[in-house]
Amino acid sequence: MKLPNVASGTRALLAAAILTLGGIGGAAAFPDKPVEYIIPFGPGGESDIAARLQQPYFKKMFGQDLVISYKEGGGGAVGWAQLNGLNADGHTIMGINLPHIVIQPAEKDVGYKTDDMVPVYWFQYTPDAIVVPAGSEFKTLQDLIAYAKENPGRVTFSGSGKGTANHLAQVRFDKLAGIKTTYVPFGGTGPATAAVLGNQVSASWGYTTVGAAQGDQVRMLAVAMEERHPLFPDVPTFKELGFDMTGGALRGIAVPKGVAEEKRKAWSDMIAKINKDEGFRKQMLDGGFALIDVPYGEMQAFMQKQKDDYISAAKEAGILK
Repeated sequence: MKLPNVASGTRALLAAAILTLGGIGGAAAFPDKPVEYIIPFGPGGESDIAARLQQPYFKKMFGQDLVISYKEGGGGAVGWAQLNGLNADGHTIMGINLPHIVIQPAEKDVGYKTDDMVPVYWFQYTPDAIVVPAGSEFKTLQDLIAYAKENPGRVTFSGSGKGTANHLAQVRFDKLAGIKTTYVPFGGTGPATAAVLGNQVSASWGYTTVGAAQGDQVRMLAVAMEERHPLFPDVPTFKELGFDMTGGALRGIAVPKGVAEEKRKAWSDMIAKINKDEGFRKQMLDGGFALIDVPYGEMQAFMQKQKDDYISAAKEAGILK
């Protein structure tokens, strides 16, 4: 839309007014009431932490509250199975995770299918990391590997559910390192971390965010990144130690299938704006997260590639036949 030839300040005000009204037919601003932001895990995990970091930026930028609630269970499956039955006026969103939403329905009937989901933006990921308690006998990754070779199955790893990034990482690393360890699935990163802090397991397949949150209580032996995380300059990458391993859990936002196309795009734009804010970016990096930007317009191609890659990796790991 071409604006009239007016002074720059007036022009800016006019542009803002047009955006607020929606430009056509005087449509109401969106969102026009508080938004329910559902996390399909319990409190305290990465999905919850990231959502709470987004809250004040959303309020400041768009004038509405993000009201966080939880529908935990089944490694996220309980919430995702209910997503398309929720209010489709655009004021309900849900956190989603990869590889979870690809592997779970490929493995068995979990009440939803990957292709029925409507992701509108992927905004962050957490690199995989091996985490041990600060007092662990394993001071280095090689210590853990040596023990695991002498004691097959005795090293136990907590992780966030079956068929998750944690689970795939455990299976893949066992193969790369020529060891056999035991994976113990929990209902999210929070309880998986509590298990390693409480010495219920030998170690955890967690993320860099666990190291950021737990500080001196834990030690990370390696991270699955191309380069070291800026928050942990002393923690080597798996690649540095001779293991070709990068990856982690991707997190984004989805809406119910009935949400109109223009509102899907609006959500993509809103999350993108938050993700570009320097204050938000710093908080995320300081929390051990890594940022990505996959908007709604690129979603179809992105999701197809993720499906192909994760299904292939799960078959190679023996999680899928």
